[in-house]
Amino acid sequence: MKTEQTTETLEQACTLLRQFVCLNQLPQLPDLAATRRALQLVAAHSDYQIFGVCADDLQQGAIALTSYLRALNYKHALPDFPPIEGAIYLKYNPLKQRCHADQYSGPHRGVLVSCQSVDDTDVNETFGHLPLDLFDRV
Repeated sequence: MKTEQTTETLEQACTLLRQFVCLNQLPQLPDLAATRRALQLVAAHSDYQIFGVCADDLQQGAIALTSYLRALNYKHALPDFPPIEGAIYLKYNPLKQRCHADQYSGPHRGVLVSCQSVDDTDVNETFGHLPLDLFDRV
């Protein structure tokens, strides 16, 4: 059972992460350590997460996806991706262990984390675009 303090902290975590909605251009990023903690907290309050990565190239996207998976305690190995030139979009569902990779022509770069929960009182929300290197800056 969640305590009131945990709920308040969870609400603060969601508020912090909502600042990254791709429609908003942040003049200054929130504190990255606080962002990491917030994402780990909301992930702990969801059943699983689906990841979307927009990156300049496949290598950058795969590194970002791997670092997010590791930080959120996923142990799955990523599949091999077909070679793709230029900017890419990766989508990964760890529950089904399915991954999709394709070219991407949009302006955004970062990681989308979509929290999925059966229980409506847990987190069911998408956050991002979070920094590609969020968990590399530890």
